[in-house]
Amino acid sequence: MDKALIDRPTGPAVVVQNSSAVSDQTQILVFPSPGQGHMSPMIQFSKRLASKGVRVTLVITTTSSNSIQTHANSFKVEVISDGSEQGNKKSETIEEYLERFRRVTTHTLANLIITKIKTSTCTPGASESEFKLFVYDSSMPWLSDVAQQHGIAFAPFFTQSCAVTAIYHQFHQGAFMTEPSATATMLLPCLPPLGIKDVPSFLYDHAKSYPSLFNSSRDQFSNLSEAKCLLWNTFDLLEDEVLEWMTSTLSRSIMTIGPTIPSMFLDKRFEDDLDYSFNLYSPNVDACMKWLDCQENGSVVYVSFGSYASPSKDQMEEIAWGLKNSNYNILWVVKQSEKEKLPINFVEGISEKGLVVSWCSQLQVLAHKAVGCFVTHCGWNSILEALSLGVPMVAMPQWSDQTTNAKFIEDVWKTGVRVKVNEKLGVATRDEIAWCITTVLEEGSGMEMRKASLKWKRLAKEAVDVGGSSDKNMDELVAKLEL
Repeated sequence: MDKALIDRPTGPAVVVQNSSAVSDQTQILVFPSPGQGHMSPMIQFSKRLASKGVRVTLVITTTSSNSIQTHANSFKVEVISDGSEQGNKKSETIEEYLERFRRVTTHTLANLIITKIKTSTCTPGASESEFKLFVYDSSMPWLSDVAQQHGIAFAPFFTQSCAVTAIYHQFHQGAFMTEPSATATMLLPCLPPLGIKDVPSFLYDHAKSYPSLFNSSRDQFSNLSEAKCLLWNTFDLLEDEVLEWMTSTLSRSIMTIGPTIPSMFLDKRFEDDLDYSFNLYSPNVDACMKWLDCQENGSVVYVSFGSYASPSKDQMEEIAWGLKNSNYNILWVVKQSEKEKLPINFVEGISEKGLVVSWCSQLQVLAHKAVGCFVTHCGWNSILEALSLGVPMVAMPQWSDQTTNAKFIEDVWKTGVRVKVNEKLGVATRDEIAWCITTVLEEGSGMEMRKASLKWKRLAKEAVDVGGSSDKNMDELVAKLEL
């Protein structure tokens, strides 16, 4: 889960267009949580389903309705209230926001099913069984209750790695130490040895600070025994051991359907699938591409910490000087709200070797031949993008599942290094950051990471291409609709 449930920026206004070419007889209803890291993969999932002839309706809430666009002949969009349009919600605590979101969407989704979906899908003499499946974001587990109340089969969609879910599952089965020491090693089935800094932060650091988010990580396992199947935004070979263990443990059909990134950056089967159709911020595409076109191949360090991460001022300064001291070209995404944390005159000082923008098209940047490595917060979408495009990484996890993702980048997939935090200072130092960048880009160890990255790029493409593991799973899901 990302911080989309905490910070709710308003993105650029985009008109939502329901496709007149799509039949009203909805077969699958898809409901993502309103955040970049949740919306994007579930929109791509909907596009893939639609390409196979499935009639999809995507449900979004008022929070994200201004940031989405859909393509003609793809899928329908229905907007329901999450209560955000009622008065000033800026004073809400996280707990109040989550409770309001749960309460309101439970009611408005039920109304949608009753008044728009079931009614419109029922042709004269037909039953309501044409509405086959409800796919919901696993971070909103209460939605399975809504589906059951209306007699609809359901399937949770996990927008995190299977490894992270395995950790959550074992934690809530009592497999973890109650208060592990900083040096403790946890040995769990199907996972590499884990230290306390390798497990999702909600389990320890944020369990008390964000109890609702902690509870959500636990509650995602509710009603799984009743689910038609479990959907994961990953692919078989990326997490083969974990998937085998999870399938055996949960005794459910697990379908990997990822990586869910636009087709033209992966298998290139669908020429009109060029972007996610969802952006919380307006990307400065032209400036980034023109600048990258002027750089040598593999010479650029691309830096982005996603939609919601907010490093401290001290950490931002260390990152800035670490990037400068690495002596590579820099493309750094710094949101407008974060720019005041940069050192005075830093942007002007790197103008000959760097570019700082408030947002960009990350896929286009990662696909550019000038980019040599990616300094990332380790959000799951960002990792899948880097793996799919063959870009090695410098991992700087911030919270939630990002710490586990960083562990896998360095120790399992071998596609990067993880920045170590100076425990006394509480931040990663400029020297450490510069060293990590150099390690990834230099000829020795960097060459091995690049080889590993290209291997995962090939395997990711094979997974979603015709006959690949993820493509077969999508076909199997479509076949289930006919049963």
